[in-house]
Amino acid sequence: MILLSDRKISVYDCPYLEGKKTAVTYFFAEDLSAQELSRYLSKGWRKFSRYYFKDNCTGCKLCVPIRIPVHTITLSKSQKRILKKNEDVEVYFRPLSFRPEIYEIYRDHSEGKFQNKDSDFETFLMNFFVPSAPALQSEYYIDGKLAGVGFLDQSGNSLSSVYFIYKMEHAKRGLGTFSVLKEIEYCVKQNYRYYYLGYFIENNEKMNYKNRFYPHELMDWKTGKWNRIDKPE
Repeated sequence: MILLSDRKISVYDCPYLEGKKTAVTYFFAEDLSAQELSRYLSKGWRKFSRYYFKDNCTGCKLCVPIRIPVHTITLSKSQKRILKKNEDVEVYFRPLSFRPEIYEIYRDHSEGKFQNKDSDFETFLMNFFVPSAPALQSEYYIDGKLAGVGFLDQSGNSLSSVYFIYKMEHAKRGLGTFSVLKEIEYCVKQNYRYYYLGYFIENNEKMNYKNRFYPHELMDWKTGKWNRIDKPE
């Protein structure tokens, strides 16, 4: 690993809880090995490109790292229905490779889902196509046309989902959940142990899908231990 900066703390308005401030510890680095990335992920760190960060809020620990032990997952009826609904989708896992159509999907997804029309091209390239650790992308094709792309980090024992985008014309297919299921399937084939889904906030509508995969594990910020959550009976 090559450190590009010292660790620092940044405080800004919380993007998830109105009226709250959030604090993160962060640093910039490149050339992490898969094993080094494993250690950071297991301690609750996240990353975009060369930017590595983790929660450092003192009075609030609602952002909880979540991961799925892929070899023990049990699909729900709704997840099975989503797999059935998308049987016609072709899925490929490939090295990171920018193409203009990927940026067009990103813009469509940002505007349609988040009403964000300020999709800066340079920021997009920096976030997703300047890797600082092993990475790949998942591609989803419908009728031979690219319909969605997932950006993934590869550690020594896991995949970590960075971001997923799709064409809004396919919004009713449940491609977000479908991509998680296919990426977990890829983890199993590669004999990885975990699939990381970033941070989870209970009762946050945008994150509710994350804890619908059972069993999953949540990290305790105080102890650093991962606690298994089984499906309620």
